[in-house]
Amino acid sequence: MDTLKPKDLKAILHSKRANIFYLEHCRVMQKDGRVLYLTEAKYENHYYNIPIANTTCILLGTGTSITQAAMRMLASAGVLVGFCGGGATPLFSGAEIEWLNPQNEYRPTEYVQGWLSFWFDEQKRLVIAKEFQKQRIEFIKQIWSKDKQLHEFGFYADEVDISQAYTSFQNKISKINTVNELLLAEAMMTKQLYKAAATRCQLSFERNHEAGDLANNFLNHGNYLAYGLGATTLWVLGIPHGFAVMHGKTRRGALVFDVADLIKDAIVLPWAFICAKEEFTEQEFRQKILQKFTQYQALDFMFEQVKNASQHFQVRTA
Repeated sequence: MDTLKPKDLKAILHSKRANIFYLEHCRVMQKDGRVLYLTEAKYENHYYNIPIANTTCILLGTGTSITQAAMRMLASAGVLVGFCGGGATPLFSGAEIEWLNPQNEYRPTEYVQGWLSFWFDEQKRLVIAKEFQKQRIEFIKQIWSKDKQLHEFGFYADEVDISQAYTSFQNKISKINTVNELLLAEAMMTKQLYKAAATRCQLSFERNHEAGDLANNFLNHGNYLAYGLGATTLWVLGIPHGFAVMHGKTRRGALVFDVADLIKDAIVLPWAFICAKEEFTEQEFRQKILQKFTQYQALDFMFEQVKNASQHFQVRTA
């Protein structure tokens, strides 16, 4: 590691990186040219290596600290660092996650320029928001059609209640005239999918970020892992988080939520309920979600959709 140059730490494309870390009650530091996290036991301390060249983002939960030297190395490797509450979600719903982005002004310019070319036109923003929702539905259909593990728990894309949820939303998209209408229709689809998942997993469920039951906690946790991928995608492509197409101009990091929504229902939603039914620990759930992100190339999918959106109107008018 001592001989590695900054460019070597970015040799693995962000879309191909395998790791997201959630850490709590530890100290992140640089030691012997590596980034480590230190946990303190009663009789001895334990050091664990973080493979930063193959990491997209790190979520720092309660009881954590990070040194300046570690931040410098993480920035060199292009790793995003996020501060959050316990369980990788905000403590109380009022506290939002904050991202520290590596500073690099040599990122691509074509995507942010393409994005800004349409963003100031409200109708064009709506077109992109609708396209994101169409791709979100396609991703659900794609994964729920072929994931045999989901099938074991009764999650099939062509089951009546499931297909009715996304088909109804899909049919409404072309008729919607405002972002608020799109948000309401999208929320209705997700609510129906929650109901379908709860039925299959025999859980009594009501969506509440502060409820404290396993299903709600896992949904919170998995969503924030998805936000990490969304933030990474936007940073790599050089698009600021404030230029949202759906979540509003005033919400901090709104475009992160738009991008994360592309994959949340397809991957996080079913596994939150399944893992709650099976009484997984938080760590087991996190491992399952990260495995599914990798299996279905969630980060690649995000990159593809954001790139396509930034070039959408250029292609149409060329």
